[in-house]
Amino acid sequence: MGENDTTGWDPLPRSRAYELVVQAIEDRIANGSLRVGDPLPPERELASRLEVSRAGVREAVRVLEGQGVLRARVGSGSEAGTFVAALPDEALTRFLRLHVALSNFPVADVVASRIALESTAAASAALHAGTDAFDEIEVLLEVMEQPDISREDFNDADARFHIAIAQAGGNRLAASLATAIRGALREPLLRAIVSASDWDDVVTLLRRQHREILAALRARDAAGVADLIARHIRYSADVLPLD
Repeated sequence: MGENDTTGWDPLPRSRAYELVVQAIEDRIANGSLRVGDPLPPERELASRLEVSRAGVREAVRVLEGQGVLRARVGSGSEAGTFVAALPDEALTRFLRLHVALSNFPVADVVASRIALESTAAASAALHAGTDAFDEIEVLLEVMEQPDISREDFNDADARFHIAIAQAGGNRLAASLATAIRGALREPLLRAIVSASDWDDVVTLLRRQHREILAALRARDAAGVADLIARHIRYSADVLPLD
């Protein structure tokens, strides 16, 4: 889309102007009128086309910049202005993590979603990931196997372990979804770990399961690692119930 394209920017109702501007921009991205790298019209021009205040346009741009949808370039000439950005994985993950944390989904739904995403990713990793990815996962296991590791540090290393496997699967969207769900579970899982009276027994079995998962990855056993991941997540949900 060029800067002089005047089609599709219809006037908007005057209530909640910035939200309506956000919606107008999102609609044009969704229908393909705006693509990665395309510029938005200048602020004054866009406000005039949509018949909203420049403040409404400015606030909408700030919101979408915060989400990673837009990026601003300072300067002059064709390189300056506000452009549609490729949504960074971190921005998508942060957005999804907050929604998962706030939506109070039933625990059974969270467990089922984790199993579906992570078992599929692990199977793909077993078939396609390089040995360097498995070496990175091994480092995380070594961290979790330190005898004096705190429960909080174990929880964080466990999260990185699951995320590393999801990323090794090679599907960026699935990895982002898995990362978001595991990130949303950080605090409730930590509370469950801290309150576990039989933690020594639990952590011993978790470490064993982790080693079995890595062994299956290195053996390129896609079906086996998918089953191990599923059983591991179910076990964790049983012994570390979320509040």
